[in-house]
Amino acid sequence: MKKYIVISAFSVLLMNCTKKNETVKPVTTTDSIETPAEPVVDTLGAKTFCYVGVTGKDSVFVSLDDNLGTFSGKMAYKNSEKDSSKGELSGFKSGDTLKLTYEFASEGTTSKRDIFFIQKGNTLTEGIGNQKDENGTMRYADEKKISYKEGQKLESADCKTVSKALQ
Repeated sequence: MKKYIVISAFSVLLMNCTKKNETVKPVTTTDSIETPAEPVVDTLGAKTFCYVGVTGKDSVFVSLDDNLGTFSGKMAYKNSEKDSSKGELSGFKSGDTLKLTYEFASEGTTSKRDIFFIQKGNTLTEGIGNQKDENGTMRYADEKKISYKEGQKLESADCKTVSKALQ
């Protein structure tokens, strides 16, 4: 019996000595429902929209960043026969109306005024109405009497072109 135990131990030892060193490959399991990786789309970050309006030789350029209904951006009026202006926009969206404040430089002074736009599809239409001075900011006298029929229309435009005009 001892003979069999010694022979068995010797054979096990011999097999272990001649065994190759193999690296164990990790086992990966795939989920049958898994889909190929798609690029991540940021749905919460700010979205930039650009618009241009042209009336005769006068132009308006607008770049707006929409951060979940809060807006900021830049706007420039480039007029051929009167002073142009350039400045910052900030405000919010209420229904289909962008209620913005335009802080701008014109004629060597800095001014602030309300400017409202109706947004329909790829178009912004500027609101026209009486304004009154309220602590240095020109505000609409009565928001219910703002007319959008005669207001300047701005169409969606390429942001690279608008950015150049706003510099």
